[in-house]
Order: sequence, then structure tokens, then C-alpha cells
Amino acid sequence: MEQTSIIHLRLWQLVAAYIFVLILLFFLKIRRIDREKELLLATTRMTLQLALVGYLLGYIFEQDNYLFTLIIIAVMEVFAIYNIYQRVNTKISRELKKIIAFSMAIGTLTSLLYFILVVIGLKPWYDPRYFIPLAGMLIGNSMTGISLGVERLISGMKENQAKVETALMLGATPKKATQQAVNDAFNSAILPTINSMMGMGIIFLPGMMTGQILSGVSPLTAIEYQIAIMLGILGSVSLTVVIFVYLGYKTFFNERAQLIINGYETS
Repeated sequence: MEQTSIIHLRLWQLVAAYIFVLILLFFLKIRRIDREKELLLATTRMTLQLALVGYLLGYIFEQDNYLFTLIIIAVMEVFAIYNIYQRVNTKISRELKKIIAFSMAIGTLTSLLYFILVVIGLKPWYDPRYFIPLAGMLIGNSMTGISLGVERLISGMKENQAKVETALMLGATPKKATQQAVNDAFNSAILPTINSMMGMGIIFLPGMMTGQILSGVSPLTAIEYQIAIMLGILGSVSLTVVIFVYLGYKTFFNERAQLIINGYETS
């Protein structure tokens, strides 16, 4: 990568950026909108979490040990799966939770290894300076996609319960009877990624590309990486969601192909 001069922020400059939080707090106060505590908590957590991650990554980048990289990826996967369970505003069955965890692990790791080994050609393959940020983007976007897919699949099965049961009585297989609900779930899951690609470069500049340009990398080099990572994200989200919907719908049926949907209640 091409390196030019980088503007290093001084402490007072970083502190000056918090003026935007104070402005928002003032606005919330005069409008009597009860969000001050959430804003202060979010600002504090963001600051502490990023500071800790910065020091942690600085230490890991200095180590030449693949175990550190694997541990970080495992922690990312576990937190992403747990976050999906928490974000879905519906009770999830134990079987569906297993499918979510399996889909996330297989979908993201397969896409990540392909991207690292084939697209980037990273050597050594575990170089944390590349592996961890790329894994974060693929896992984070896949988490968002599969969260939307879970919500839509469960709501679709509830809304189409009568249609599914009618189709089953007419001799349709569970796969055929739930085709519309599965397609809707897949569509909901990948739509944010497609919309993001549609507006990229015109409506907004993505964070990775912006960060590279600010750090002195040539815009053309930053664009190459951004295009590659967006295609990697698209592949990871698609593969993760495909595995989820094609295995997930089966958890709504028992061994006699009867619909069992009573356990899914909105929390």
C-alpha cells in the first residue's frame, strides 16, 4: 500500500469531537426526550470498548502466533451468535438456535477462508492485521443478515400457517409448502447488503475505504480493497442465509411432516 503523511489526532482534538454528544444531549433535554442515559451509556461503552480493542489488537499484531488469531475469530463467532439470539424479538426454539449457530460458523468461515486464501492470497494465512478486520466485516454483516432472516422466517411461518397446513393436506411436501416463507426470509436477509452496494460510491463512502484514504492509501488502492470486501460480504451473507433458511424451515415440522408452530410466541 502507498503511505503518505497521516494526521495524528492529539488528545484535545479527540476530546473536541465529543461536542457532538453534548449538542445531542442539549437537544434531548429541551425536547424532553428521555434518551440521555442511553446516549451517555452508548458513548461510554463505545469509547471504552474501542480503547480496549485498540490495545488488544496492538498486542496481537506484534505476536507471530496463529492461536491468537483463532481465539479472536472464535470469540467473534460466539458473540455474533449470542447477539442474534438477543436481537430477534421472538422466542427461538432450541433446534432453530442450533441451525443459526451452524449456519453462522460454516457460512462465515467458508467465505472468510476463501477470501483470505484465494482473493487476498494472504501469507501467512493467519496474519492478524488482515485476518481479524476482514473477519469482523464478514461476521458482522452476516450476523445482521441472518437476524433479519430469522425474524422474517418465523413471522412468515406464523402469517402463512393456514396456507402451509392447507398445502400439506393437499399433498405438498414441507419444502414446497413453505417455499414462499423461505424466499421472503432470504430476500429480507440479503436486501440490506444489495441496497448498500447500490448506493456505495455515490451516496456514501464505506468506512473501510474512508479509513484507508484517511490513513494515506491511494484512493484507487482503497477502491480495489473495498470492491473485494463488498463481494466477500455479499458471499458470506448469502451463504450463511442460504444454509439457515434451507435447514431452518425444517424445525417447524415434526417427524411426520406436521406443522409445529405454537412454541413461537412474540416476547
